[in-house]
Amino acid sequence: MKAVQVTGYGDVDQLEVVEKDIPEPKSNEVLIKVKACAINNTEIWMREGAYGTGGKSGWRPEGVQFPRIPGSDITGTIEKAGSEVDQHMIGRDVVVFPFTSSGDEGKEHIAEDMSFIGSEYDGGYAEYVVWPAELCFDMPLSDYTDSAVFSVSGMTAWHMIEQLQVQPGETIMVTGANGGVGSLNVQIASQVFGAKVIAIVGDLALEERLKELGADHVLSYRSERLSEEILEANGGPIDSVVDVVGDALFSTSLEVLKKGGKFCTSGSAGGQKTELDFRTLYLKHITLYGSVLGTRAEFKRMLQAISEGKIKPVIDRTFPLEEAREAQTYFKQAGKTGKIVLIP
Repeated sequence: MKAVQVTGYGDVDQLEVVEKDIPEPKSNEVLIKVKACAINNTEIWMREGAYGTGGKSGWRPEGVQFPRIPGSDITGTIEKAGSEVDQHMIGRDVVVFPFTSSGDEGKEHIAEDMSFIGSEYDGGYAEYVVWPAELCFDMPLSDYTDSAVFSVSGMTAWHMIEQLQVQPGETIMVTGANGGVGSLNVQIASQVFGAKVIAIVGDLALEERLKELGADHVLSYRSERLSEEILEANGGPIDSVVDVVGDALFSTSLEVLKKGGKFCTSGSAGGQKTELDFRTLYLKHITLYGSVLGTRAEFKRMLQAISEGKIKPVIDRTFPLEEAREAQTYFKQAGKTGKIVLIP
């Protein structure tokens, strides 16, 4: 089969197109013919060493073992099933739940042995992938590409909103609202949980598109009056912030939160370190949440909402698998709306 593997830490030249044997499923696994694989920050940060190099490079303490086939947002058709798997699964179109874990139900994502496809296991930048049968779910939509954009970004976004216990009528500010996680945060908060959404982007040319997704207000982080504009749009302080930006909007976020407000982060594309005046936290009774991925139950609830049309795929562009370098380079450019997807 054709695959793209990461050979080590560095720039996109560490991505190489190779020919490999089609993997053989273990007794509890299935072989999936990959039809689409969306790109996430996680595989780029892994390649760049943003999580650390050596023993801190992946999701496990021992680090990533190179070469590794990245890719975690995977859809495809089951072509072969292991001896312990119901053979009726062959021929099913599935979406992959992206990690294994021995954690108890509801705590799978915080178990010490959580291991991620595309980091600890070979992933979806390939024509075939093997994965445990119990972690393969029916696609929520009929199209492979449309169904491939939710696994990591969607589950992360869904988990963030559930962590905040968002209630109808509350105001939620979404940073990086045009990105993969952000555009789904807008939809989930507004269309599923009934919140009012203030979407923060760079380019206000994206305003109409974000309002179509459910945003009530769209503001630019480039504004010198951003804090004032947020407060004016809401008629006062806001309830919660869901953030993927990090340092660049952290102080603004704390400034516009109400007393008792909540801040949930799952990314740091705008800076991984920040300054914090603890007085802001305790005087405003602010709660901080760190968040990434989610539980199987949340994944199932998300798939149900997608199948009901409450959450729609937002896709910026597709690339053929062989152009993974170009796709990852494009992924890091500003001004996109939605996901980038590789097609074998």
